[in-house]
Amino acid sequence: MNRVLCAVSLVVTTLTVAAADKPVSYYNDIVPVFKRSCTGCHHPGKLKGQLDMTSYELLKKGGKHGPGFVAGKPKESALLDEISGEEPSMPKEGDPLSKAEVAMIERWIAEGAKDDTPAGAGSYKLTAAPENTQPPVISALAFSPDGKLLAVSGYHEVLLHGGAESNIVARLVGESPRIESLAFSPDGKKLAVAGSAPSRFGEVQIWDASTTGTVLNAPKSFKVSLDSIYGISWSPDGTRLAFGGADKVVRIISAADGKELVKFENHSDWVFATTWTLDGKRILSGSRDKAMKLIDASNGQFIDDINKLLEGVVCFARHPKEDVVTYGGDMNITRTYKMAENQGRTAANNDSNLRAEFERMPGPVQAIAYSPDGKTICIGSIGGEARVFNAADKKRVATLKGHDGAIFALTYHPSTNWVVTGGFDGKVRVFDAAKGDLVRAFVPAPVKPGPVQQAAK
Repeated sequence: MNRVLCAVSLVVTTLTVAAADKPVSYYNDIVPVFKRSCTGCHHPGKLKGQLDMTSYELLKKGGKHGPGFVAGKPKESALLDEISGEEPSMPKEGDPLSKAEVAMIERWIAEGAKDDTPAGAGSYKLTAAPENTQPPVISALAFSPDGKLLAVSGYHEVLLHGGAESNIVARLVGESPRIESLAFSPDGKKLAVAGSAPSRFGEVQIWDASTTGTVLNAPKSFKVSLDSIYGISWSPDGTRLAFGGADKVVRIISAADGKELVKFENHSDWVFATTWTLDGKRILSGSRDKAMKLIDASNGQFIDDINKLLEGVVCFARHPKEDVVTYGGDMNITRTYKMAENQGRTAANNDSNLRAEFERMPGPVQAIAYSPDGKTICIGSIGGEARVFNAADKKRVATLKGHDGAIFALTYHPSTNWVVTGGFDGKVRVFDAAKGDLVRAFVPAPVKPGPVQQAAK
């Protein structure tokens, strides 16, 4: 037994010495520490101290206290000053770095602070439009205010079609593999995209959509989170964007430069939806934690939960002319609420803002859209069926059938009685909302048959 213990001890000692002899790797050793403890406050959307720590070059550039580090000189490196000591200045949120982690960063700087990031590491950028071998799942749809453009989510791109026709005007290729939500600005000149690479980054893209056929090849792009973001919405004046995320945070950023204006951290689960009150003074967020929270858009102050917590809020849509919102839940139910403080709840927890409850859907509700006049509402579910209801009396007007799988996106044409659906099967379907008749269906993304499909012919 003693020989075995001696052998194990020798192996451990040998490995420890070998690890000490091996230079510290920026990419393999330092970056994981930064991602866990630092980049949440030091990324392009939130530059505390004007410091961005999401890349080697930006860290080296530093912030208001000067360069982040001086290669070979730990004692002259601002980064080390901030993370060292009994009460370190960074990180301000969460636990301080361990002594071993601080020592590792100090040794990396002393060894010359070399950048060993592999070429192209962490990049999802494409050099050309993607070649699809099957129709991408449609997770988001949006019409421009004049109805001349239909934006459809794809893989690494947004496809712009002329009206509700199979007529590609532009392919907006970006870095995010997943497109989670789309929203045209109130004047229709810009298209905001909430995109992501799950567990890597959340990205807001803003495309110039002012001239059909000459959409910018490169958007404004802001990395705003370290995980997926959802439910993007424009302020009524078109200057700000609100969105939620898998990090349980609601953010408001400036549409001009991506600067984080508000960060709201009162939810306890993923935030899937946001919308603004008509006057732009408040926003509403909806989360898997069952709450719809009313927030002061000027300072992020929590005002109230407008609803009784009954089921996870998956999606919602605001009435086009009133501060009323209809949400879809993960228990197949859809409810309409007044966007106001829930003052009448009292000790009995009354649902005082509740205005309507619709019939149960075939599955969890994934998409909701109001008609332009607010008189009807369309609800889509995982059950592969969308239904149109009168908003006033909750009576079903039409049933939209024929989908092969879940429905994830809905939008009404601004000036016709058409409602457009999209979902798992990658097809856009245009329906007459009054009758439920299919007007047309098409695959919005170009599809090039792959080897397996060709062999099957």
